[in-house]
Amino acid sequence: MKQPKPLALRVYGGLARALAPVWRWGLRRRLQRGKETEASIQQKLGLHMAARPAGPLVWGHAVGVGESMALAGLFARLAPLRPELNFLITTTARTSGDALRRNGLPPRCQHQFAPVDTPEATARFLDHWQPVLAVWCEMDLWPALMDGTDERHIPRVLVNARLSAASLAKRRWGRWIYQALLPGFRHIFSQNTDTVDALVSLGAVRERTSVSGTIKSLSPALACDADTLSAWQQALGSRPVWLLASSHPGEEALALQAHAWLREAQPDALLIVAPRIPTRGTEVRTLCGPETPLRSANARLPTSAGVYVADTVGEMGLWYRLAPVALVGGSIATVGGHNPFEPLALGCAVLHGPNVWNFAESYQSLDVQGLSQPVSDAQQLAAAVARAWAEPTPRQDRRPADAQVDAMLAQLQAHLN
Repeated sequence: MKQPKPLALRVYGGLARALAPVWRWGLRRRLQRGKETEASIQQKLGLHMAARPAGPLVWGHAVGVGESMALAGLFARLAPLRPELNFLITTTARTSGDALRRNGLPPRCQHQFAPVDTPEATARFLDHWQPVLAVWCEMDLWPALMDGTDERHIPRVLVNARLSAASLAKRRWGRWIYQALLPGFRHIFSQNTDTVDALVSLGAVRERTSVSGTIKSLSPALACDADTLSAWQQALGSRPVWLLASSHPGEEALALQAHAWLREAQPDALLIVAPRIPTRGTEVRTLCGPETPLRSANARLPTSAGVYVADTVGEMGLWYRLAPVALVGGSIATVGGHNPFEPLALGCAVLHGPNVWNFAESYQSLDVQGLSQPVSDAQQLAAAVARAWAEPTPRQDRRPADAQVDAMLAQLQAHLN
């Protein structure tokens, strides 16, 4: 006998249907501000979608750039194991779709935008793509879309789940919807045990929840333009280079202090500063000095200046290839740290500050393996950069093998049989 739909989902579905005109109005407003295109709006409304390839298709959904790149890496690992499968990755943001196209989708994989969360749009999306498995990445859960997935008996799993105490507190107000959604996952792969406990408190089934670490370690290596890389390498010659990656306020000052000490021994040393928010470029140049080249101001190649501000989007693959060592930002500032696997994938040594709770398990393991190193002040930072220059390592993928990922792939395949 078919189980009745939870009241929470019935109420949500009714509200979502009534608010469909608001979704359309909001998309048009975003189009006027340049945040949507006509094509993205049509896809988000479940209209004019790309052609579906023949055969079984696995669909994955993510919201941010990091999550979508992680899904691409996961599907790249799954593709050779199951050559009969095709793959679809959906995102909600244009930046995520742009990053996927720029860095390369896995074999037999395509991207489109996820439908807005109304019963009509999600039905059109699901009826068109007909996935055999739905893979949700992190906690971007859309009730109408998940409800439609369940109605079509499509198994769904959640990967890379992470909930901090603060995130759990924010989600408690919506416990009624989580209690309706979380039990429907065939399996939940969490980044740590705290997340397992948090999800269970929101309604997840503990027996179907396990710790698998982060799948961001699987993200494809960030791409860059080969001609631009060659031009930079020729311009730099033998100059020693290091990178402050994805920096936040306060971290640039620390790096500049360390760089001043480094230039006492290496006067031609270059520090590349890539602020996390590119619009901070002018602010960062003010700290560095008025002669500092600014990427967004069309300073396409380095000059004799000791600092270069890389305030553009989508070029981290270039900076990580040029610098043999990087301080990954957000770790001196109280932000929680950023992805260490992006530099490691390109053979760049990783330094970090003490505030890395966003990737706590990863940094702890990498520190033990000697693949990353903590620093707490400018003196330690300068010493670590100097050691990296003195002891260069081959420029190859330095990400360690992960047995937890292999176990996850085995379980994903089990849901396809």
